[in-house]
Amino acid sequence: MNLLQQIKETRDFLFSKGSMQPETGIVLGTGLHQLLNYVDVKQTIPYADIPGFPISTVEYHKGNLIYGSMAGKNVLIMQGRFHAYEGYTMQQIVFPVRVMKLLGIQRLFLSNAAGGINLQFKKGDLVLVDDHINLLAGNPLSGKNYDELGSRFPDMSEPYDLHLKYLLQQKANELGIELKKGVYAAVHGPNLETKAEYRYLKNIGADMVGMSTVPEVIAAVHMQLPCIAVSVITDECDPDHLKPVNIEEIIEIAGMADSKLSHLFVEAIKVL
Repeated sequence: MNLLQQIKETRDFLFSKGSMQPETGIVLGTGLHQLLNYVDVKQTIPYADIPGFPISTVEYHKGNLIYGSMAGKNVLIMQGRFHAYEGYTMQQIVFPVRVMKLLGIQRLFLSNAAGGINLQFKKGDLVLVDDHINLLAGNPLSGKNYDELGSRFPDMSEPYDLHLKYLLQQKANELGIELKKGVYAAVHGPNLETKAEYRYLKNIGADMVGMSTVPEVIAAVHMQLPCIAVSVITDECDPDHLKPVNIEEIIEIAGMADSKLSHLFVEAIKVL
């Protein structure tokens, strides 16, 4: 069975679980879950029960696909994503995004936790991803191209949808939420970076660094699926004053910013 057939098989399985007509797909990043407080949940399907889905191995990524309504709109939420550092291939990492597209989503909202390289970014800040630098090994578009999904050579001049970026900025202003803007660099992980690596990332134009999101965005652009991403800054990566950080602290800080991010997403989706 080829990749496209696998995607369609998974789509058909999810359709068979009931009436599923999602309009917006959402990927919840590390330590981010309060958005579910706004969702009228109709179905919760563990990844382990979905044919073709990888299984999240990271304890703070729950591993559920949630279908429901939010602000009067049908949403499909990935409660936990997949990473290269877990040993998954790029094709596996983006498989759920491709399935969601074939299920009918019209846009994709992504969130993540990131380290702040820009010294103007502080712990707990929300940053709209304006562009990215892909430092991950491999690419989800490698291998055979399926024209039904997208063209062989997709343009990446504006990977993050201009309309959605404008909408999120507008809603942030209305809600009194400070939403900064920056360039996200994706690295393999799972270790955090050295002081020299932070200096390198700053020199090549990165404002923040994380271990996810970019493969999903590449797959979305390939399928002409408008997408948007917001990072929660969980640690400050100043190489001249670098302090040890642990994952528990990162989760805690992400959780503190979670309510602001969730409110922002809800208000934006409400008017789509």
